[in-house]
Formats: sequence, C-alpha cells, structure tokens
Amino acid sequence: MDVRNCKNCGKLFQYVGKPLCPACNKKLEDKFFEVRDYIYENPTANMSQVSEEMEVPIQQIKKWVREERLAFSKDSGITISCEKCGKPILTGRFCNECKKTMQKDLSKMYGTENKVQKSSTKDPNGKMRFLKN
Repeated sequence: MDVRNCKNCGKLFQYVGKPLCPACNKKLEDKFFEVRDYIYENPTANMSQVSEEMEVPIQQIKKWVREERLAFSKDSGITISCEKCGKPILTGRFCNECKKTMQKDLSKMYGTENKVQKSSTKDPNGKMRFLKN
C-alpha cells in the first residue's frame, strides 16, 4: 500500500496514480467542467481570460489541452506548439503530420520485428523444436 501526502492540501491518502487526494481530485474535475463550459460559451476567449475568469492557472489549462480534454476554437487565437516540430496546434501534443509520421515509423518497426521473430523460430530442417528447462 502506497500512502502519500496530497500535492494540493497535504493530507495523507492512498496513492493510486494521481498526486491528489480524492477530495482535491474531485474539486479539480469540477473545475475542469466549469472551464470547459466557459470555453464553450465564450469561444473567442484567450487563455489568460479563461484563467482569470475561472481562477485556474494557465499551466493547468495547458495540461488539459495537451491531454486532449480541452480544445479551443480557431477563432480564439489560442494555439500550443507541437512537441516534435513546433507547429501551432489547437489540442494534443503533436500535429497531424507528426502523428502520421510516428504511426508510419511504429508500423515499420512492428513489421520488421514480426519478420525477425518469424524467421528465428523456424528450424532449417523443418523439424519441431522443444525448449529445455
């Protein structure tokens, strides 16, 4: 059992992957829904306006955008940078071009790995092989 102090309030809680206690996590989730609704109602608001009006740090808003939980409209003028190429994007960590490139690279690696595995498991004589303990 992993017990830690809450990053926000300092209370002890059973750690299950998030650095906040259940009460602080609930408050943060409630604040997320308020921010989401505010952005929906005010699509042209910039990040500092959202931060001031909703009393949420800009870093938290950026975190939600990176997690693809929030997305701003094109009219808002708010963009964040792709982590790979720096191109402006509205949500997530990577632009569509970088996502496609990474997907192709992973597909190539996966395909190569399968070929190596298949060729290494065959006996040149075509006989069945057994592993010894």
